[in-house]
Amino acid sequence: MPRKTNTDRNKKGSRSSNGMMERRTPRPQPKVDFTIDQLDYRNVTLLRRYVTDHGRILLRKYTGLPAKFQRRLTRSVKRARQMLLMK
Repeated sequence: MPRKTNTDRNKKGSRSSNGMMERRTPRPQPKVDFTIDQLDYRNVTLLRRYVTDHGRILLRKYTGLPAKFQRRLTRSVKRARQMLLMK
């Protein structure tokens, strides 16, 4: 027996009951209270805010940082670990 398909699902975009397209609400922009220059391996007090007690770097989902800042943060934390400034 052939499978029944839902034709409403296959349409692109979502329509409300009156037939108008619904728009998504934009993703909120993260609020960063420091500049990218402050993300340095020597600034251990700032880096510790984004590291757990066990020494793991927090995910971008939890930090709320933009991708560029998160990459710089990761690089700085790893450098600080190598220089034994952080655990």
